[in-house]
Amino acid sequence: MTEHTLTVAGVAVDTRHWIGGERVASPDTYTDFSPIDGSALGEIARGGPAEAEAAVAAAKAAFPSWAATPRAERARLLHAVADGVEKRLEDLAIVETTDNGALLRSHRRGVMPRVAHNFRFFADWLSRLDHEDFETRGHTNHVSWDPAGPSVLITPWNAPLMLATWKVAPALAAGNTVVLKPAEWSPLTASLLADIAAEAGLPAGVLNVVQGYGAEIGDALTSHPDVRRISFTGSVPTARRIAASAAANLTPLSLELGGKSPLLVFADADLDLAVDLAVEQYDNAGQVCLAATRILVEESAAEEFTRRFVEKASRLTQGDPRDEGTDIGPNIHPRQLEKIDGFVRRAIADGARALIGGHRKDGQYYAPTLLTEVAQDAEIVQEEVFGPVLTLQTFTTEEEAVRLANDTRFGLAATLATGDPERADRVTARLVAGTVWVNCFFVRDLQAPFGGSRLSGVGREGGTWSFDFYCDLKNTVTAPKGFRDHG
Repeated sequence: MTEHTLTVAGVAVDTRHWIGGERVASPDTYTDFSPIDGSALGEIARGGPAEAEAAVAAAKAAFPSWAATPRAERARLLHAVADGVEKRLEDLAIVETTDNGALLRSHRRGVMPRVAHNFRFFADWLSRLDHEDFETRGHTNHVSWDPAGPSVLITPWNAPLMLATWKVAPALAAGNTVVLKPAEWSPLTASLLADIAAEAGLPAGVLNVVQGYGAEIGDALTSHPDVRRISFTGSVPTARRIAASAAANLTPLSLELGGKSPLLVFADADLDLAVDLAVEQYDNAGQVCLAATRILVEESAAEEFTRRFVEKASRLTQGDPRDEGTDIGPNIHPRQLEKIDGFVRRAIADGARALIGGHRKDGQYYAPTLLTEVAQDAEIVQEEVFGPVLTLQTFTTEEEAVRLANDTRFGLAATLATGDPERADRVTARLVAGTVWVNCFFVRDLQAPFGGSRLSGVGREGGTWSFDFYCDLKNTVTAPKGFRDHG
């Protein structure tokens, strides 16, 4: 291992920033730890205002040429990046599992293939990005999507590379240049992405990756006058700081801020399916923004649902995420684990009862937890825990179910289990959520709009909605007469 390289399961990872097509060190570093066993993985370049300035300058310098690059060539390069991701899929999977604790089998089978798909999808969508010309009193209107400029993308730690490339791919496809700042707790696969992009032939300065703490480098990026788009996934308090920072320059924002989503289970539902959906909410140790952490069950079915849930959840295996048989791994960081435990301890002190779990385990592992006897206005019902903690409440009428489901400050997603299609139509029409799943969960298509209502976010991304954000839309109106005859 050299001064600026660490080795993770045999994979070399450069710990420096990637700015303007070169590796750049910082005078300061911070230690990156693995949540699996708490071991130190290595020292990561700790950027600040100087690195932010350099990265934005590199993106600004590269923008005119990249924006002028024909769509077909941009698409070709994005497909080349996807090829590189697929070639290094195993490296990316093991590095990310070690860095953030998510299941290795999930990274191999779903997450890293999705990273490649992100690039291919938005590359191909460029050929579909079109609006039919239309007439106004004989004049022709033509809509076009112009690249907006350098874009700052700030991404979370729960699915680091997949969520980063969900922003990077459309931004690059749109003709923007990018400064990516990964979460400080899980920076390693973003560094590998920089290598892959360079090997694919992406021009210098088109993709830049900078590491560090939000208060030190993030503020310098989001307040920079040369940045034309900011996309952030994370917490509401951080989003408020980013919005305030961007306000001086009126920089457009896209914010995906998590939620407190409900799972509504009606008595007419397939209870085995409903239980499967509920237990699935423990995926990634509960560190999923879309997770339906509030289980709402019709009272007449609650006893049987609860019995089946406890039986199924008790069979989950928690342990090393690198083991094929593990269902739940660790939580990302001691600070996050303490936050989760604090929520549960306060809830129990206020009268909640833990049917399963309710306690920490060795290391950075928290037992899958189900809390009952919770009030609607309780902190554990209203605030995002972001850990393997679910609550169970009951309802007696459809009206009450909808009221409880909508009674938080959030509106990211909702899941509904029912055997009645008419009820499904009625209830989904009234749920406040950016995504609603009926008798399924986590079925995602990049063609669909994604985002949240209320405090769950601002804006939508996916398909053409992504290009609407990363571009400046232009309408050109041409008169039928006025051109000189060049014949």
